[in-house]
Amino acid sequence: MALPPIFDNLRLPLIGSPLFLVSGPELVIAQCKAGVVGSFPSLNARPISQLDEWLHQITEELAAHNRDNPDRPAAPYAVNQIVHKSNNRLEEDLAMCGKWQVPLIITSLGAREELNTAVHSWGGITLHDVINDRFSRKAIEKGADGLIPVAAGAGGHAGVTSPFALIREIREWFDGPVALSGSIGHGASILGAQAMGADLGYMGSAFIATKEANAVPGYKQGIVDGKASDIVYSDLFTGVHGNYLAPSIRAAGMDPDNLAKGDISTMNFGSGGNTEAKAWKDIWGSGQGIGAVKEVLSVAEFVDQLEAEYRAAKASLDANYHKGW
Repeated sequence: MALPPIFDNLRLPLIGSPLFLVSGPELVIAQCKAGVVGSFPSLNARPISQLDEWLHQITEELAAHNRDNPDRPAAPYAVNQIVHKSNNRLEEDLAMCGKWQVPLIITSLGAREELNTAVHSWGGITLHDVINDRFSRKAIEKGADGLIPVAAGAGGHAGVTSPFALIREIREWFDGPVALSGSIGHGASILGAQAMGADLGYMGSAFIATKEANAVPGYKQGIVDGKASDIVYSDLFTGVHGNYLAPSIRAAGMDPDNLAKGDISTMNFGSGGNTEAKAWKDIWGSGQGIGAVKEVLSVAEFVDQLEAEYRAAKASLDANYHKGW
């Protein structure tokens, strides 16, 4: 199945995933201008009036870019909505997205039919992130247009299933848009996601180490210095399992190899959850794909690099194909 027209202007088949506290209008606008989908969680904009300001800024700057660059229009942007009951801003945030007719809504931690219906009413589409086939089926049954399988190794709240297994199970019954999340930090990994059956890659952690990201220098350097072995999978900090940088856990005075079990009843986005250290602010989320990140770059420079890596990987595969492999 072909991707919806909303994705026609992509330079690379890539969505920059919404990063709690890190994604703001500067990062989103830079991603879209570079030709990949930019996104942010609506909860990053506090209070609700700031969400209005951000959506106005993004809409106006991308429209200006498109007027000035008709041969190189910007990619669409997305807003992430947390559907979990702990998010008491959901209805208000969704209404604000409707005001600005946000083209793409990414939903997390719950699927709601009425939300999908609302997004469709203004012409938008929804992608729902999932960690297994069962949740995937529920999301589509409730009207989501596409899926974001969050496989093992993804940053933030991640699953434990191999991307090979997860994509194959989903593609047995679903031929709509799929963006694969899980350790994608290199252009060749985007091509690998497509080879497995995804339409798009879904990359977050690598964008933390860009100049436009709203992350402290230590966090950005932690991404540059980190490898897969530096990632810890724990539910202590929010009550839901996620992947985090071990050095940030040590800096908060805890042993990343001996963490207590969390409690989902304490989930409260933006708070300390189960600890005094605040998830995402003090305990830094990251996926396992950061070994590919070598330096802090601008988004434009980084997307240039990703495109070169993607093209090189594609050329290598084509050459091997002609050898009879």
